[in-house]
Amino acid sequence: MTGPATMMRSGVLARLTGVSTDTLRYYERRGLLPCPPRDASGYRCYPSSALTRVRVIQQALDAGFTIVDLARVFGQRDAGGAPCREVLRIATARLHELDERIAGLSALRTQLGRVVGEWEKRVAATPAGRRAGLLDGLAAESSEPRLGSRRRGRRALGQKM
Repeated sequence: MTGPATMMRSGVLARLTGVSTDTLRYYERRGLLPCPPRDASGYRCYPSSALTRVRVIQQALDAGFTIVDLARVFGQRDAGGAPCREVLRIATARLHELDERIAGLSALRTQLGRVVGEWEKRVAATPAGRRAGLLDGLAAESSEPRLGSRRRGRRALGQKM
Protein backbone atom coordinates (compact mmCIF):
# COMPACT_ATOMS: atom_id res chain seq x y z
CA MET A 1 0.00 0.00 0.00
CA THR A 2 1.31 3.47 0.80
CA GLY A 3 4.05 4.27 3.28
CA PRO A 4 4.28 7.40 5.45
CA ALA A 5 6.41 9.30 2.89
CA THR A 6 4.54 8.06 -0.17
CA MET A 7 2.93 10.64 -2.39
CA MET A 8 0.09 9.82 -4.77
CA ARG A 9 -1.56 11.65 -7.60
CA SER A 10 -5.22 12.60 -7.38
CA GLY A 11 -6.29 9.77 -9.69
CA VAL A 12 -4.73 7.19 -7.39
CA LEU A 13 -6.27 8.77 -4.28
CA ALA A 14 -9.64 8.96 -6.02
CA ARG A 15 -9.47 5.29 -7.02
CA LEU A 16 -8.43 4.16 -3.52
CA THR A 17 -11.25 6.10 -1.85
CA GLY A 18 -13.98 5.60 -4.44
CA VAL A 19 -14.52 9.31 -5.09
CA SER A 20 -13.85 11.32 -8.24
CA THR A 21 -10.97 13.70 -8.72
CA ASP A 22 -13.60 16.45 -8.94
CA THR A 23 -14.74 15.47 -5.44
CA LEU A 24 -11.18 15.75 -4.16
CA ARG A 25 -10.89 19.24 -5.63
CA TYR A 26 -14.26 20.13 -4.09
CA TYR A 27 -13.03 18.94 -0.68
CA GLU A 28 -9.97 21.15 -1.14
CA ARG A 29 -12.07 24.20 -2.04
CA ARG A 30 -14.31 23.67 0.99
CA GLY A 31 -11.37 23.29 3.37
CA LEU A 32 -11.86 19.61 4.14
CA LEU A 33 -8.69 18.47 2.45
CA PRO A 34 -5.48 20.51 2.53
CA CYS A 35 -4.31 21.61 -0.92
CA PRO A 36 -1.51 19.24 -1.87
CA PRO A 37 1.78 20.22 -3.43
CA ARG A 38 2.20 19.69 -7.15
CA ASP A 39 4.84 17.70 -8.95
CA ALA A 40 7.05 19.06 -11.75
CA SER A 41 4.28 18.32 -14.27
CA GLY A 42 1.70 20.25 -12.23
CA TYR A 43 -0.19 17.20 -10.94
CA ARG A 44 -1.49 17.23 -7.39
CA CYS A 45 0.56 14.89 -5.18
CA TYR A 46 -1.21 13.93 -1.97
CA PRO A 47 0.54 12.56 1.09
CA SER A 48 -0.58 9.15 2.31
CA SER A 49 -2.42 10.89 5.18
CA ALA A 50 -4.92 12.20 2.61
CA LEU A 51 -6.19 8.64 2.15
CA THR A 52 -7.27 8.52 5.80
CA ARG A 53 -8.67 12.06 5.66
CA VAL A 54 -10.88 11.30 2.64
CA ARG A 55 -12.13 8.11 4.29
CA VAL A 56 -12.95 10.07 7.46
CA ILE A 57 -14.81 12.65 5.35
CA GLN A 58 -16.82 9.93 3.61
CA GLN A 59 -17.75 8.20 6.87
CA ALA A 60 -18.65 11.50 8.55
CA LEU A 61 -20.87 12.50 5.61
CA ASP A 62 -22.55 9.08 5.77
CA ALA A 63 -23.14 9.66 9.50
CA GLY A 64 -24.96 12.92 8.79
CA PHE A 65 -22.25 15.52 9.17
CA THR A 66 -22.41 18.30 6.59
CA ILE A 67 -19.62 19.77 4.52
CA VAL A 68 -19.92 22.94 6.61
CA ASP A 69 -19.67 20.92 9.84
CA LEU A 70 -16.58 19.13 8.62
CA ALA A 71 -14.91 22.30 7.33
CA ARG A 72 -15.34 23.87 10.77
CA VAL A 73 -14.08 20.78 12.62
CA PHE A 74 -11.11 20.17 10.33
CA GLY A 75 -10.26 23.86 10.43
CA GLN A 76 -10.06 23.72 14.22
CA ARG A 77 -8.14 20.45 14.16
CA ASP A 78 -5.68 21.58 11.48
CA ALA A 79 -5.00 24.74 13.50
CA GLY A 80 -3.97 22.59 16.46
CA GLY A 81 -7.31 22.66 18.28
CA ALA A 82 -9.26 19.79 19.78
CA PRO A 83 -12.79 19.98 18.34
CA CYS A 84 -13.96 16.81 20.11
CA ARG A 85 -16.79 18.52 21.98
CA GLU A 86 -17.98 20.10 18.72
CA VAL A 87 -17.88 16.71 16.99
CA LEU A 88 -19.90 15.17 19.85
CA ARG A 89 -22.41 18.04 19.72
CA ILE A 90 -22.89 17.62 15.97
CA ALA A 91 -23.22 13.84 16.22
CA THR A 92 -25.73 14.16 19.07
CA ALA A 93 -27.81 16.61 17.04
CA ARG A 94 -27.72 14.31 13.99
CA LEU A 95 -28.77 11.37 16.16
CA HIS A 96 -31.73 13.37 17.46
CA GLU A 97 -32.69 14.36 13.90
CA LEU A 98 -32.43 10.73 12.82
CA ASP A 99 -34.67 9.61 15.69
CA GLU A 100 -37.26 12.19 14.60
CA ARG A 101 -37.10 11.01 11.00
CA ILE A 102 -37.47 7.39 12.06
CA ALA A 103 -40.51 8.26 14.17
CA GLY A 104 -42.00 10.16 11.22
CA LEU A 105 -41.32 7.29 8.84
CA SER A 106 -42.84 4.83 11.29
CA ALA A 107 -46.00 6.93 11.49
CA LEU A 108 -46.06 7.21 7.70
CA ARG A 109 -45.69 3.46 7.39
CA THR A 110 -48.63 2.89 9.73
CA GLN A 111 -50.80 5.33 7.77
CA LEU A 112 -49.80 3.87 4.43
CA GLY A 113 -50.50 0.37 5.74
CA ARG A 114 -54.06 1.47 6.56
CA VAL A 115 -54.48 3.08 3.13
CA VAL A 116 -53.22 -0.03 1.34
CA GLY A 117 -55.62 -2.18 3.36
CA GLU A 118 -58.52 0.06 2.37
CA TRP A 119 -57.40 0.07 -1.26
CA GLU A 120 -57.20 -3.73 -1.35
CA LYS A 121 -60.86 -3.88 -0.24
CA ARG A 122 -61.86 -1.19 -2.73
CA VAL A 123 -60.07 -2.93 -5.63
CA ALA A 124 -61.62 -6.27 -4.69
CA ALA A 125 -65.09 -4.67 -4.76
CA THR A 126 -64.49 -2.89 -8.10
CA PRO A 127 -65.47 -4.70 -11.30
CA ALA A 128 -62.55 -5.53 -13.61
CA GLY A 129 -61.85 -2.76 -16.12
CA ARG A 130 -63.35 -0.04 -13.88
CA ARG A 131 -61.47 2.57 -11.91
CA ALA A 132 -61.45 2.21 -8.15
CA GLY A 133 -60.51 5.87 -7.61
CA LEU A 134 -57.64 5.07 -5.29
CA LEU A 135 -55.59 8.24 -5.73
CA ASP A 136 -58.70 10.42 -5.87
CA GLY A 137 -59.65 9.00 -2.50
CA LEU A 138 -56.52 10.48 -1.00
CA ALA A 139 -57.78 13.98 -1.64
CA ALA A 140 -60.99 13.33 0.25
CA GLU A 141 -61.32 15.17 3.54
CA SER A 142 -59.96 13.13 6.39
CA SER A 143 -59.42 13.66 10.08
CA GLU A 144 -55.99 12.06 9.75
CA PRO A 145 -52.95 14.13 8.81
CA ARG A 146 -51.68 13.85 5.26
CA LEU A 147 -49.35 11.05 4.38
CA GLY A 148 -45.75 12.15 3.85
CA SER A 149 -44.41 15.64 3.44
CA ARG A 150 -42.98 17.97 0.83
CA ARG A 151 -39.44 17.77 2.20
CA ARG A 152 -36.72 17.47 -0.40
CA GLY A 153 -39.15 18.28 -3.19
CA ARG A 154 -40.81 14.89 -3.22
CA ARG A 155 -44.50 14.58 -3.83
CA ALA A 156 -45.99 12.49 -1.11
CA LEU A 157 -49.27 10.67 -0.82
CA GLY A 158 -52.09 12.95 0.18
CA GLN A 159 -51.26 15.85 -2.11
CA LYS A 160 -53.27 16.64 -5.20
CA MET A 161 -51.72 15.21 -8.33
